[in-house]
Amino acid sequence: MKGNGLRGQRNGRIFRMLIGISGLLVLLLVRLAWLQIAPSRQAAGLREDWRSEAVMQRERSLMLDSGRGDFYDRNGLALTGESYQALAVFPMRAEARQKDAAARYNALIRLAAALGVSESELSRWMNGLREPAFWISPGGRAPARLTQAQAAVLASLRLNGVRVLPYRNRYPDHYMAAQALGYVSQHPEYIRSNYGEALEDGSMRETTLLGGAGLERALDPLLRGAGPTGVSFYTDAKSEPLPGLDMRLRGSHNPYYPLRVVTTLDRGIERRIEDYLDRSGLKEGAVVVLDAENGDILAMASRPKLDPSRLGQAGTDQANHAIRAAVPGSVFKVVTEAAALESRAVHAGETFACGGSYGKYGLHCWKKNGHGTLDLKGAFANSCNIAFASIAERLTPGQLAQTADKLGIGRRIGWVSEENLLPLGRAVRLLPEEEGGTVFAKGMAVDGGVLAQTGIGQRDARLSPLQAANMIVTLLNHGRVLQPRIVREIRYANGQLVTELPVQATPSVYGQVSPSTARQLLEGMRAVVDFGTGRSIKAGVWQVAGKSGTAETVRAGNPRNNQWFAGYGPVDSPRYAVAVLVENRLPNTANQATALFRGVMNMLAAETAKGAK
Repeated sequence: MKGNGLRGQRNGRIFRMLIGISGLLVLLLVRLAWLQIAPSRQAAGLREDWRSEAVMQRERSLMLDSGRGDFYDRNGLALTGESYQALAVFPMRAEARQKDAAARYNALIRLAAALGVSESELSRWMNGLREPAFWISPGGRAPARLTQAQAAVLASLRLNGVRVLPYRNRYPDHYMAAQALGYVSQHPEYIRSNYGEALEDGSMRETTLLGGAGLERALDPLLRGAGPTGVSFYTDAKSEPLPGLDMRLRGSHNPYYPLRVVTTLDRGIERRIEDYLDRSGLKEGAVVVLDAENGDILAMASRPKLDPSRLGQAGTDQANHAIRAAVPGSVFKVVTEAAALESRAVHAGETFACGGSYGKYGLHCWKKNGHGTLDLKGAFANSCNIAFASIAERLTPGQLAQTADKLGIGRRIGWVSEENLLPLGRAVRLLPEEEGGTVFAKGMAVDGGVLAQTGIGQRDARLSPLQAANMIVTLLNHGRVLQPRIVREIRYANGQLVTELPVQATPSVYGQVSPSTARQLLEGMRAVVDFGTGRSIKAGVWQVAGKSGTAETVRAGNPRNNQWFAGYGPVDSPRYAVAVLVENRLPNTANQATALFRGVMNMLAAETAKGAK
């Protein structure tokens, strides 16, 4: 009986243990089910961290090509994008690169010698890497371009994680028309606000580069293409290379991307002008060259230069001075005379007396003792402030502002698409930062003094070099205002046409100036060079015409001048309209813009002669 009692107690204990174990198993199963069905934020985060850490232990990636579409000039020559061989290094322990210490040291010595740096400097850089990187020479801004001799030496070294790879550099050292083409940069907040779905599906990251300005910004959705091309290097948890895997290339093989954006720019003209401005020491300003027939932008150079690798740093400027409105000075007298001719505020044979002082508003002529008696052509050619202040006071504010609008002043005139012309589902302005300028300040009570000062291009009058050059094109086209175009067409990577961007006009709601007014103004511009303020540039390859301007302005509380010249050439068969702005010059200095205009016209003559051969 006693044995039966002991067996019963033992069986009871076993039964209770089984019940307890079963309960624990049920709890574990319930917990696992809960984690699968409704995981907490913390658990999910840990799981992703573990997964990310595992990936980081075995794969190191380096981008070779962003896959972004490139820009070309009107002759098919590349403006962005160049491919060359560069040194790529993937992070790993020094011992993992080459197990034999002596062989590793000798290889590093040869590598450093080929790159022109010390072994210690190179080792310090390589050992400090946390992510794969290309070698950048000291003081350089992009991966160093390897010569054939350097590439041969590097290819012969047996160092794990050290490779010669093709690199696609978007912005060459001599990046031209930089502000017009623009740049790419990171915009994480914008991506989070506008591309939530793309972030979720992994097609974009917060670090994805987006167009920050110019054409890069205007056409960004088209330029992004089908994704980057990169290379992956596989290592184990100890950062040692995994045998047999080596490197793997990844990227899109879509034959249609990246797109090719064919601009209206002429690389030869742009390069010569950019070099000329550097030699001339232009610190601040812009030069715009337009095709006189259709308004196409052939060159657009802005100073200070833009360096996409040093955004926001001293010595580089993101602002495009070619499309930024500035005080125009006497260039605005084109508008004033046009308004007077259109409204018949002046009559044939009328003369103006200039003694140097207007007698009111504190207004004086730039020529201290005055010009004496002048007819309208003489007043325009010699840029007489007294005559044009008098003419402006005969006009109403509406006549002056509306005539400016007819000439494309006081509004944006850069090329803008119809809603469905480009495959973006919206209208696109190719120069998104363009400023429209002003004639009168908004809400300003316009009295005689305001009219007089505005009529000579002071007070609140503002226009951009692009508008000044396009105003010349408007006159050469008998009063028809065209939209300056900077992109001609967009093509797929295989050459198939995506869309053509047509030449188009941007008429004023007030109509246009008459052909006779346009003709008289062009004749006045010839007189400027023949015997007026531009006679210093009369000698040159081509006979040219135009209007000079000097505007009083202030910088940091100090008086400064904006110097202008806008004109065309050759006079007998106009091919080019050119506007030059030199900003913030010291008062009483020679008009540098006039000299630059002559130099640019001589270059255009040389380019035209070269193209004709």
